[in-house]
Amino acid sequence: MDVGDEDLLRLVGEGNCEAFDALYARNASWLVLRLRRRCRDPELVREVLQETFLTVWRAAAGYRGDGTAAGWLWTIAAGRLIDARRRASVRPQSAGLPGEDVLAWSPSAEDEVLAGMYDEELAGALHRLSPQLRAVLQATVLDGLTVREAATLLGVPEGTVKTRAMRARRELREALS
Repeated sequence: MDVGDEDLLRLVGEGNCEAFDALYARNASWLVLRLRRRCRDPELVREVLQETFLTVWRAAAGYRGDGTAAGWLWTIAAGRLIDARRRASVRPQSAGLPGEDVLAWSPSAEDEVLAGMYDEELAGALHRLSPQLRAVLQATVLDGLTVREAATLLGVPEGTVKTRAMRARRELREALS
């Protein structure tokens, strides 16, 4: 289909399966890449992607066109990933042999990259930022979202994203000087 994602969402909201297939084909690959930045488990990423598009199928009729379709899709995917991690934390899985009481834990791909990229001083400065400031840096720097997309993802106004990004950079400069 030769229409934009916003138009595809409207068609999906009307129950158009061809539009859904086109929306999936255009967006699944970049959603997987972004999800992999936050989660190392490929099976969980596949599950979250499936839940994301199931939610899209069910909720597309309610899409209002605020922001971009990509921002809306990422907001859904990020929410599904958070939900999946909450479910997983309630029922931890064993990493050892049956009967052993060893819990599986591995850092996310994002944490591994950050650990390898930054020295201890910068890592400490990033850790000391408030969760709100870190979330803005995560969305805008690591995830590469626009201010509008970050605002949609974080549920705050665009001006707040800009202000928090400025504060985060200032606090990092101060901590590293």
